[in-house]
Amino acid sequence: MFLAVKSVVLMIVGFVILIKGADFFVDGASGIAAKFKIPQIVIGLTIVAFGTSAPEAAISISAALRGTTGIAIGNILGSNLMNILLILGIASVIVPLNIKKSSIKFDIPFNFVITVILVVLGMAFHSLNRIAGVIFWALLIFFIVHLLRGIKNGDGGDEEEVSVMQKNAFLLIIYIIGGLAAVVIGSNLAVDNAKIIASMLGMDDRLIGLTIVAFGTSLPELMTSVIAARKGNADIAVGNILGSNVFNILFVLGTVALISPIEFSISFVVDGIINIATVILLYILSKDDDRLSRRDGIIFIAAYAAYFVYLLI
Repeated sequence: MFLAVKSVVLMIVGFVILIKGADFFVDGASGIAAKFKIPQIVIGLTIVAFGTSAPEAAISISAALRGTTGIAIGNILGSNLMNILLILGIASVIVPLNIKKSSIKFDIPFNFVITVILVVLGMAFHSLNRIAGVIFWALLIFFIVHLLRGIKNGDGGDEEEVSVMQKNAFLLIIYIIGGLAAVVIGSNLAVDNAKIIASMLGMDDRLIGLTIVAFGTSLPELMTSVIAARKGNADIAVGNILGSNVFNILFVLGTVALISPIEFSISFVVDGIINIATVILLYILSKDDDRLSRRDGIIFIAAYAAYFVYLLI
């Protein structure tokens, strides 16, 4: 009993350190970017998306190095599903979200393509090996180049003024280094104790990765998107989720696959197909009227509830 309580407490502490570390990292990186006059949309789709994906990266890489590959892949598939169905669902229930044409034309279809590639590679090799890692990294570079070309051609949309943090560059660098250190420490605590809890409950790595760990590492996206929605800034709410999902697959799983090939079981094929269906649903509801309404949000939340029940059955 004592071990169970201790593990739960330490896992929660790990997630708290993880999330605060990601916050400091994003603040520091955004401050540095602002000082160098980098447009806000680039900051949002790259630095902020990468920052909110830092917990997933730390958890998955840490899990892969420890041999718990089920947590590594389950964390990403669970987080991406939760990002769209639960986080965008909650955000659009709070306030309807307008979706940019550029997101409907490129960002959502690109999410669809990379999720299909993930499932196909997993089925073909029965693992995510170094070939998959190279493919993911090539697609990540393509995504960033496409984004920068769009900004250069004036396709970035209306830019808002970026408020520069009133801190010197040295302090911002400390934020970045300290934030990343906290992410690593928090991830180790979370993974180690999640494994203990999973074994006590008789849960396998896949289930713990798709539920507990996925929820914990999605908290930064949840807070960022919900706050953005409440402030009426749909671009940040939607862009954060789409960008985060791209980084989760291409950067996180790409990096993990390069470090250590990870087994892709048949169970993950099902989870991957559900992720593909979710992106299709997002595209259909967004294309309908270029927005996510409260009704759409309720549909997303109901769909996630159904998926959660499926996991428990």
